[in-house]
Amino acid sequence: MIAKLDNANEAVAKQIYTIFQRSYKIEAELIGTLNFPPLSRTVNDIHNSQTLFYGFYDDTQLAGVIELVIINERLEINSLTVDPEHFRKGIAGKLIRYVLSECVTSTAITTAIVETAVVNEPAIKLYKKHGFVEFKRWTPDHGIEKLAMVRTGIV
Repeated sequence: MIAKLDNANEAVAKQIYTIFQRSYKIEAELIGTLNFPPLSRTVNDIHNSQTLFYGFYDDTQLAGVIELVIINERLEINSLTVDPEHFRKGIAGKLIRYVLSECVTSTAITTAIVETAVVNEPAIKLYKKHGFVEFKRWTPDHGIEKLAMVRTGIV
C-alpha cells in the first residue's frame, strides 16, 4: 500500500529518517564515499521539510519512501529510498509509478526530473526502465559526480 506521509508528525519523520539512514548508508558504500550529503539530514530537517513524502507499506511497516516537489508543471524526485530489508521487491518502481500517475492526474505535470550519482548504476537502470533519459552531468562541491535524468510527455 502507498500513502502520503505526514512528515510534520514527529513519529512519521523518525520513520522516514530511519529508512533514509539505512538506505543511504548502502548507497554511500556503493558510491565509495564517506561524505554523502543525504546522510547529514536530521529528523528535524525531515519534520520541517515542505516537500511531499509518499511511503510504501509492507503490511504495517514502512518499507520505502519517495520525496518530491511539484513546481509548475514539473515533478522533481528529491529522494527515493527503500529499507535494505525490502530490497529487490519492486518497491522503488511502484513508488515511481504511483507518483507519476497520481501527480499527473491531480496536477498538470508534463515533466519529471531526478538526480543521482553517475556510479549509481542500479538507480540509473531503474529510472531508465521508467522512461527517464540523461540530460546533464556535473560535479557539485561535495565531489560526487552526478547526472540528471528527465522524463517528458507524461500527460
